Amino acid sequence: MASLTCLRQTHSLLLLHRGSAISNRWFCHSSSPNRVVSANNPRTAPPRAMAKPGSSPAQGQVASPGDLEFVPPLKIVKYPDPKLRARNKRIVTFDDGLKKLVHEMFDVMYKTDGIGLSAPQVGVNVQLMVFNPVGERGEGEEIVLVNPRVSRYSKKLTLYEEGCLSFPGIHADVRRPDSVKIDACNINGTRFSLDLSDLPARIFQHEFDHLQGILFFERMSEEVLDNIRGQLQALETKYEGITGVPSPEKIENRKRRNVGVGFGKLWSSR
Repeated sequence: MASLTCLRQTHSLLLLHRGSAISNRWFCHSSSPNRVVSANNPRTAPPRAMAKPGSSPAQGQVASPGDLEFVPPLKIVKYPDPKLRARNKRIVTFDDGLKKLVHEMFDVMYKTDGIGLSAPQVGVNVQLMVFNPVGERGEGEEIVLVNPRVSRYSKKLTLYEEGCLSFPGIHADVRRPDSVKIDACNINGTRFSLDLSDLPARIFQHEFDHLQGILFFERMSEEVLDNIRGQLQALETKYEGITGVPSPEKIENRKRRNVGVGFGKLWSSR
């Protein structure tokens, strides 16, 4: 079972609750043996990884107060909605509007049985994520990360089965680094560094991908992706039926290619 010991209480504004149980909802372990993970021999993230869209927005990509406005209740944005691919702006205003958005994101996350959620998944295109590995309101640790960046990640990769609130009913194996070191701001704008491993590291990487406009099926091997193509096509058809417009992307048009693992590293899907 994944460990939460890496989420230290020294970041008092990051930690809201504590608990002991860990939920596997939406991020399920594969049949691979669980391992104790350390951050030994971490790999420094390459410059191109830090320069991807959304990871370090240009000055013109700073969020205005209006960019954080929303009409409650928030709803989960489903694939292939273009909001999941839009550029997400950097947050520079840490006010009650941000706190309200964070509160509402946790609320919808718990109501939909999630353990992690990014702002673009609720139609707000800013650099913000929330998660709680326990997945229960009032239990575990509620984590808020604003403008997160990856500074290092482990060489060791693990294959786990993942799900996503924006892809209801779809679960498949994704290979990711076991641990990461990140920099982020808390809800009050204080910047800090944090080491994550096991389940918290995996949740972070999944949500961080959302902030870059990357969806979890793009991290899958072609063999794994072939098993869920029909489900992705069903979501595309449903989107067209609801909106009355063609799907902005189609999995059938996706060319066979290398699959990205980690942050900038590529491995062959063949």
